[in-house]
Amino acid sequence: MSALPRKIGAEAIAAKGWLAAHKWLILRRCSQIGILLAFLVGPWFGLWIVKGNLNYSYTLGVLPLADPFLLLQSMLTGNLPETLAVVGVAIVVLFYLMVGGRSYCSWVCPVNPVTDFASWLRRRLNIKGGAHLSRTTRFWMLGMSLVVALLTGTIAWEMLNPVSMLHRGLIFGMGFAWLVILAIFLFDLFVLRQGWCGHLCPVGAFYSLIGKASVLRVQLPERAACTDCMDCFAVCPEQQVIRPALKAINGAPPIILDAQCTNCGRCIDVCSKDVFAFGPRFRIPVSLQPTVDGAARAVPE
Repeated sequence: MSALPRKIGAEAIAAKGWLAAHKWLILRRCSQIGILLAFLVGPWFGLWIVKGNLNYSYTLGVLPLADPFLLLQSMLTGNLPETLAVVGVAIVVLFYLMVGGRSYCSWVCPVNPVTDFASWLRRRLNIKGGAHLSRTTRFWMLGMSLVVALLTGTIAWEMLNPVSMLHRGLIFGMGFAWLVILAIFLFDLFVLRQGWCGHLCPVGAFYSLIGKASVLRVQLPERAACTDCMDCFAVCPEQQVIRPALKAINGAPPIILDAQCTNCGRCIDVCSKDVFAFGPRFRIPVSLQPTVDGAARAVPE
């Protein structure tokens, strides 16, 4: 390990203030904690806002929500879903078609704060290198979980799913779940940056397929103002999605269309030049539309 690197986001804090430079991070943590507490106040205090878990839930006795990945596994085992489960899946799919499939990973999943903390600590300790593993491995994991469900007639993945284990552990006692969460943390910290969420988790892989055509995207309305400070790249959990839009690779427009983007908003937070912003995929800034050679050109609006 070498000396501590320059603090990521320092320029954004100086330019925008601490709160504005952490706005989306704070909102994500509020979302994750709020969703988790909505599930836990029932078994903990008898206040049943939501009954169930992230696989299947019933909110305020009115709104059914169901995980489409779980439903697909269940159907492969030969079980036909009930009508309410189908309605719940339809609601979830429509929602993530709007906001981005992998928004689940950054705004809902309770394991995300663990892997985010490992990533932050890895940067603070300046831990470099690690194992090499293709990001497509998560899709192989996704395929294997479906094949196992088909061959065994069981939803085997749910016995290993860290999200389910963490949820059950918070209600009934963590037990072995602590070891699983600790293993994910140590794996991300010492072995591979974003190892679990970015390379192995089949749930994230599944939701990225749903979000391929999602409406909400990260735009780059001020990409010409980029100073190449690399802060956005440092905090991004899916670093490969930034460069094409930022550098107009092969004429890419100033908008991140890659389905692996988690819409976490950290690139927006840490950029002192406000290069990034959330916006609909259909509205590309006219002043930054790419030319044939990929360079941005100014167009009167």
